Amino acid sequence: MHIDELLGAAKHDVSLVVPGSWGQGRTAFGGLTAALANHAMTAELGDERDMRVQTVQFVGPLLTDEAFDIVVTHLRDGKNVTQMQCQLIQNGQVAVQAMAAFGNDRVSKVAVRPAPQTLQSAPEKANWIPQIPKVTPKFHRHIDLRIEQGGMPFTGKKNAAYRGWMRFTDAPAKMTDAHLIALIDVWPPTVLQMLKWPAPASTLSWNVEFLHPHPVIEPRQWLHYDCITQQAADGYGHTEAKVYTEDGTLIALSRQLVTVFD
Repeated sequence: MHIDELLGAAKHDVSLVVPGSWGQGRTAFGGLTAALANHAMTAELGDERDMRVQTVQFVGPLLTDEAFDIVVTHLRDGKNVTQMQCQLIQNGQVAVQAMAAFGNDRVSKVAVRPAPQTLQSAPEKANWIPQIPKVTPKFHRHIDLRIEQGGMPFTGKKNAAYRGWMRFTDAPAKMTDAHLIALIDVWPPTVLQMLKWPAPASTLSWNVEFLHPHPVIEPRQWLHYDCITQQAADGYGHTEAKVYTEDGTLIALSRQLVTVFD
């Protein structure tokens, strides 16, 4: 099932099913569920305010091939900023909860723009491992990944960082904020490459911020991902990432708290 079909069905007070092909272990791919929440909230906007920040709590597993409900709540609709909450509820339990702020541009004398980064040329093809049953997350069949720095999970690396490229294998009709949210979350937790044996891990919370204005992103365009681990101990890892377009323009900041059961 194409991501455009899933996002198109994500609306307030609607039941939806994520197919197993978008699975990640026993749950649906977290980036997709965060994207579904974003799309449902965006559909409730009264005007075209830009998404500025979204925070997601992955409360429990959202099972694939099983119906869940989408509930959107307007927390506040101000003159410039709208704040909303979205819950994905399955079997009477909240599985995913997201809060987002959408804001209009304001007149300001403050202007600090990040300088474009010099990146390697965008790749022609991916170099991620192929689909391996019970090893590779099922949702990876929908994603192209190209590693520049970092290693495959559970290969005993000494570093805990990723740098590389990402895009959808089957391009969407248009790259929306929801598509970007799904794409930013496709990389495995940075710390898993340090382990020598498979171990479960999951994202506990995720904060993603979009920088505006940012250029129009073409559906087949690669995006560059640069993620470091700020600290990891006692089963928790704190990571920070930056996302760039092919020309080195910074478009998003991402921070995650990851749990590792090793």
